[in-house]
Amino acid sequence: MRKRETASAKTRRFISNTIVHVCLAVLAVIWLFPIFWVILTSFRAEKGSYVSSFFPKSYTLDNYKRLFTDTTILNFPQMFMNTLIIAIFCAVISSFFVLSVSYCMSRLRFKMRKPFMNLAMVLGLFPGFMSMIAVYYILKAIGLSEGSMIRVALILVYTGGSGAGFYIAKGFFDTIPKALDEAAYLDGATKFQVFTKVTIPLSKPIIVYTILTSFMAPWLDFIFAKVICRADAKYYTVSIGLWKMLEKEYIDSWYTCFAAGAVCVSIPIAILFIAMQNMYVEGMAGAVKG
Repeated sequence: MRKRETASAKTRRFISNTIVHVCLAVLAVIWLFPIFWVILTSFRAEKGSYVSSFFPKSYTLDNYKRLFTDTTILNFPQMFMNTLIIAIFCAVISSFFVLSVSYCMSRLRFKMRKPFMNLAMVLGLFPGFMSMIAVYYILKAIGLSEGSMIRVALILVYTGGSGAGFYIAKGFFDTIPKALDEAAYLDGATKFQVFTKVTIPLSKPIIVYTILTSFMAPWLDFIFAKVICRADAKYYTVSIGLWKMLEKEYIDSWYTCFAAGAVCVSIPIAILFIAMQNMYVEGMAGAVKG
């Protein structure tokens, strides 16, 4: 009797696992299909956005070559460098702001602590682009909307309010025992020394997570970059460049280059996630636990 029950339980488990794996496989195909299509299109030799077959009739590397060599109309290498410079600065500055505010919210107790946390949560419910017109006129009034100052303006826009996104990092800091801080205080350490020499070394996973998210924000943003850069093509970011390739006057000749550009833009982010995948998962798990 027990053997039959065991066999029946194994059969039910096998059927349920099979159904789950089939569903996951279908979802994986649906998720990977657009990526696969973009990669195929980036190697397609036929020009234009309208083709009669899913698979290209012939393949070429000219789309990637043209993307980085033909700078007469759209200077993709310059756009790539603009975005890379902005993303690196934002990753450093935003990470410092987020980690500092998170540590203060986690470890320090002061009068306006809870109202500030509630205010940050409420403001987080509203999309940032609601303020883009006001932000643009403020930048224009202080002379940051023209020329080389556009990069500085974008860095200020992406990092200015980053400290308000402290909730995930705060949750991770809450999991670190306060006894370690108290032991450091007994040894004569200041709050800043505890933050830099005790908390930060123990917070590598959340630091990696914060750097990744801070890097991705300017790398993928289109709205603020378009508003601030306007028609100054010299300071375009890659998101604006890819959008320009799909405009009416460029789409026939630049469509396959657009696909190549989409692949190139995804490579730095993919490398970061693959290289730091374990730490990223640990950081999220620690934050959820907190």
